[in-house]
Amino acid sequence: MSNPYGQPPGGQPPAGGPPPGQPPGSYPPQQGGYPPQQGGYPPQQGGYPPQPGGYPPQGGYPGGPGYEQPAKTNGMAIAGFVCAFLCSILGLILSGVALSQINASGGTQKGKGLAIAGIVISIISLVFGIIIQIALRS
Repeated sequence: MSNPYGQPPGGQPPAGGPPPGQPPGSYPPQQGGYPPQQGGYPPQQGGYPPQPGGYPPQGGYPGGPGYEQPAKTNGMAIAGFVCAFLCSILGLILSGVALSQINASGGTQKGKGLAIAGIVISIISLVFGIIIQIALRS
C-alpha cells in the first residue's frame, strides 16, 4: 500500500490538515486572527504616510564635511618623556626637537606638556648625575 504525501502511516491526516472525507489540498478557511482594518490611510507607494508636525530633518553624520580630526600627540614628545628617565641626554634632545615641531605645527599636534616635562626631567637628572659624580670623586 502506498503512502500519499502529507499523510503519516496509519491513514490519519496530519495535524492541521483537512478533515477526513475532504480531498488533500482543500483546507478550511482560517478563523480568528485580526479583523480586517477599515478606514485609515489609503495605501501609498512611498511607505508611511506623511505625519503632520513630524520630526525635523536630521543633521549629517560626524566625519562629514566640516568635521575636524582631533589633534594627534607628537610621537617624539612621548619618546623624549620616556627617555628622560632612561637616558637624560637623549631625552633632552628628543624633547627639544618635539617642542620645536609642536610649536611649528600651529596647534595641530598635542604633547607640548610632555615635551616640556621631558626637558625638565632630563635637566634635573643631568644636574643630579653631575653632583653625584663630583661627590664620589672627592
